[in-house]
Amino acid sequence: MKKVILLGATSNISKYLIPRLLAKNDVELTLFARQATRRLHQYAAQSQVTLTNGNWNNSADLTAAIAGQDIVYLATGHFTTANQNVVDAMKQNGVERLIVAGGLGIYDEVAGKFGIWNAQMMGDYTEIKRAAAVIDNSGLNYTFLRMAWLYNNDQHTDYKVIPQGMPFKDTQVTRQAVADLITEIIHNPQLYQRSSIGVAEPNTAWNKPGFY
Repeated sequence: MKKVILLGATSNISKYLIPRLLAKNDVELTLFARQATRRLHQYAAQSQVTLTNGNWNNSADLTAAIAGQDIVYLATGHFTTANQNVVDAMKQNGVERLIVAGGLGIYDEVAGKFGIWNAQMMGDYTEIKRAAAVIDNSGLNYTFLRMAWLYNNDQHTDYKVIPQGMPFKDTQVTRQAVADLITEIIHNPQLYQRSSIGVAEPNTAWNKPGFY
């Protein structure tokens, strides 16, 4: 059994990720969140699931929860202190594999009119870039997902992977598609090792996402 912890298990992507992971019987899942036992009570009776109350800004919470895990999923990579706390807790416990959900633009890779629109919408990237650098420089076996603008649609689960260094032109992707990708990486941890990848819906290279 693969032991996986979701840090930020009440996030919008985790909503779709948890059922996908539980659909297979080869994962033991720890759901870590503030008030996890209350907010994720629907999973309390499942033998594959452990609910853990904690705060990723609290190093002791993280260190205890990450002990014994095989794979760590971090629901957002935008906070420098939280990222460093996760990296430190993983190293203290000898856990190597990390998957981080982050945003596009941290390498100024968003191209064309979409890049101009994205920069206007996002504003100052200083903290986001600093937070991403913590993961880049961690020495861990990480996969950092630079996701396009997110929306929900069960019918749109196609995604493309954009390697680091390539222009990012596609504007959007569903949370369901991202959950599918994360599930694939968890079941095949050799995928996208030590890399930052763009994730977007194919054929959406527009001036801005279609839902704006």
